[in-house]
Amino acid sequence: MSEDATVDAGAATPDAGGWEAVFWDIGGVILALDTVQAAHADFIASVLDRHDVDTTLEDAIDIWRTTVGDYFRERDGTEFRSAREGYHRGIETIVGEEIPREEWQPRFDEVVSSSIEPIAGAPETIARLADRDLHVGVISDVDDAEGRRMLERFGVREHFDSITTSEEVGRTKPDPEIFETALEKAGVTPARSLMIGDRYDHDVKGAADMGMHGVAFGADDGPAVAYRIESPEEVLEIVDDNESGDE
Repeated sequence: MSEDATVDAGAATPDAGGWEAVFWDIGGVILALDTVQAAHADFIASVLDRHDVDTTLEDAIDIWRTTVGDYFRERDGTEFRSAREGYHRGIETIVGEEIPREEWQPRFDEVVSSSIEPIAGAPETIARLADRDLHVGVISDVDDAEGRRMLERFGVREHFDSITTSEEVGRTKPDPEIFETALEKAGVTPARSLMIGDRYDHDVKGAADMGMHGVAFGADDGPAVAYRIESPEEVLEIVDDNESGDE
């Protein structure tokens, strides 16, 4: 294993059977979040132009982020809330009046689809994992249709054996239900499963609390981190290192 892919000193390893599954978050792990932010800025600029709103783009982006953030903070614990509804509120707050969803959504989808990009190396790594005797899955806090469109856009949808979203389950990470649903779909044991995430409490610790092995990709340090990677490709080193050790 390379120096970049590190193993936590207290991390356990799977039993002699090796790994059964690798689960991926989407945002910040497969999807480059800076490209999402750029896409949203482009979309907001088009909203200002279309509705002749007298404000700067910078102020409009601040309004958008505050409104959407407040919308998510209003939820009850891990209750799922659709990002689309948050965006809808953000647009109405910027414009100052009711804007029908069918008026803004096609433009939003067009801008986002043409602008978002994957994390370098993620699509190739997912494809290579799919060639191994592993269940390759998604566990993500996204609107279901939106998440699937992103995976299609990056050409990796066909490589996933299962996709579990917070909209489908009705709960967001780190609620145990979303991890339980994904594990049940995959038919795998938690102790032989990896979860790759960019948020410590939601992805890494949430998975570890279920008995899974948390792989931190940009996530904070903590006792729940079993492995830390600096690039998606290093997941292959984790999987292959165990396989070679079992021979």
